[in-house]
Amino acid sequence: MPYEWEDWALAALLGIEPYEVRHVLGARRRWPRQAVSANGVPVLTVWSRTAAGRPLIVAVYHTAGLTWKIIGARDMTDEELIEFGRWEENR
Repeated sequence: MPYEWEDWALAALLGIEPYEVRHVLGARRRWPRQAVSANGVPVLTVWSRTAAGRPLIVAVYHTAGLTWKIIGARDMTDEELIEFGRWEENR
């Protein structure tokens, strides 16, 4: 599945490297979840770990065909990490 970056989203990464985002999106074990952005736009969040094990949430939205735009990434909160850990245990 092709992923493309929005320039502003790439510039807004704070403490997260672009390769870490790619690790999450390409991970074998990833948890896609529907969400809504702060602006009310429907997005897909992908919960997973980088190759080094860092738990991240990456937000993407569908543009056309198989293409998705990457619009953000962040570390999981403690609560999200607990929820994700439960999901991992059941997979």
